[in-house]
Amino acid sequence: MLKRIWHSVARIVRTYFVAGLLAFAPIGITFWAIAWIITRLDNLLLPRVIQWVSPGLREPPDLPPLVGALFTFLVILLAGVIVRHFFGQEVVRIWETLLSRVPVARTIYGGVKQLLDAVLQTGETNFNRVVLIEYPRRGLWALAFTTGPTRGPVAQAVPETSLINCFLPTTPNPTSGFYLAVPADDLIEVPITVEDAFKVIMSAGLVTPDVPLPQRAVTTAVAPSSSETRSAADPDADSDGTPTGQP
Repeated sequence: MLKRIWHSVARIVRTYFVAGLLAFAPIGITFWAIAWIITRLDNLLLPRVIQWVSPGLREPPDLPPLVGALFTFLVILLAGVIVRHFFGQEVVRIWETLLSRVPVARTIYGGVKQLLDAVLQTGETNFNRVVLIEYPRRGLWALAFTTGPTRGPVAQAVPETSLINCFLPTTPNPTSGFYLAVPADDLIEVPITVEDAFKVIMSAGLVTPDVPLPQRAVTTAVAPSSSETRSAADPDADSDGTPTGQP
């Protein structure tokens, strides 16, 4: 008797505990991630700048929250303005030339730069569509991202087919994957955003975006009248239902 009661209480406690965990865990993780990012940004640049300006300070002053993060954001924004409109592109080009001579740094910098360029920049070279392709064999479908039409020697090798560049990410790490040149007729476009597709891939399908289905047009069928039914059954009948040729 006591064992049965204990199992019932344990089952109830487990059920409600899991329900509460599912309710509060995403909220808690989100606030923890935001607080971690803000703390890192607060301590990223501004305290070092203060120590550089005032080397006599043993410890950096206590700053209000978000001040350091705002300073870091403004520095990154200013760097973007310089790179786009002033001599910053030359500096970046020199920096890339120097990094290209270091084997390990060259690989890391090149991969990160290509990934950020593909995700953040707009134009024909970014992930502009989410599609389904049959991979790795017929009958199996995989989510992929199109990056634009195939050009150059790859397209010239198959001139009779219109090919589309596709990136097929892997689960759970979507930063790695495969490059595929797929015929345009073999692609099925999926009406979700790139961000939602990344969520599906990283969660192995556990997270599904809520996309409203298109409303189908509803046609109301009008029942035909008795005279129309008789006319359809006997096309030679008059409007009153009497067949023509009969008195």
